[in-house]
Amino acid sequence: MIIPKLTPFVGVHCETTTTGTLLKHIGIDLSEPMLFGLGEGLSFIFWNMKSMDFPFIGGRIKPDQLTINITKNLSLKLEILETASKAKAWSSVQSLIDVGTPVGLKLDCFHLEYFSKPFHFAGHYSALYGYDESKAYLIDTKQQGTKVHTSLQSLALARSEKGPMASKNLFYTIALGKKTPDLTKMVRIAAKNNAKEYLHPPIANVSYKGIKKLAFYLEKWFHSSTDPKKDFTTTAMLMEKAGTGGAIFRNLYRDFLLEAYTITKDPIFQNAHKQFKEIASHWTKIASLFETLGKTQEERMLAQIKDLLFLVSDLEYEAMTEMLKLKVV
Repeated sequence: MIIPKLTPFVGVHCETTTTGTLLKHIGIDLSEPMLFGLGEGLSFIFWNMKSMDFPFIGGRIKPDQLTINITKNLSLKLEILETASKAKAWSSVQSLIDVGTPVGLKLDCFHLEYFSKPFHFAGHYSALYGYDESKAYLIDTKQQGTKVHTSLQSLALARSEKGPMASKNLFYTIALGKKTPDLTKMVRIAAKNNAKEYLHPPIANVSYKGIKKLAFYLEKWFHSSTDPKKDFTTTAMLMEKAGTGGAIFRNLYRDFLLEAYTITKDPIFQNAHKQFKEIASHWTKIASLFETLGKTQEERMLAQIKDLLFLVSDLEYEAMTEMLKLKVV
């Protein structure tokens, strides 16, 4: 069974691509930066656990929350379900496909057969739009091929894998709500909410504080690493290329701010867009330096990276503080 006339959302980030596909199917067609902004998606996390090969650096809010925020701000009906049963997990999504409803899936991409360089990451998303006796048909990011397929066995493993950010065969659907939101109002609400969250992180590993924590920890990480080449080149790839839209999601947020200004004509958005143009360029430079550090292992580069991290932390704090001045009318 393949859902007919489904138009895939072509995106660079997995959750916005998946949710964007479900939205297009119900007649809502927004850009990826707009979805990321309406999802109040911008953040930062520096996470280091003994069970991890090396520290994790991320530039967005936690998995699942992005879609929750998007649907809340667009007044849509979101249904999220989990089950520990693999059989129930499959029969549930199968029945939805049979009635023409595409389904968002949370997965560990290590098991997906179309990934050319598989790695364990249980916070990946794809949209299921069909199946046959042996394969599942999915919408994934542009870099993964957009319209892809994997075996039913591999999909079951990807859905039920355990580990950091994993869920129990999580899947979700989106339906239209009772009212059509005012986008001019909602971009203000979303941006202001994102700024509030960013400026009041729950722990020191998150937001502008997390960026500073990474800066302070950088030398210890470098000197204690058993494989600095792998650690820092992989981290550079994750920041710049692995579904972030470049500059650890700052490119997507920069473009959201420009769209928000186009819609509202509010100079606060215009100024924030200029600030994030600079911030994004710094993050691209940081990713490049991480990659060079991994390849050359020249300690002198640590100071340059630390200086840039302190700089972007301050710049992001300033930009988000300004966005608290947005008026919701």
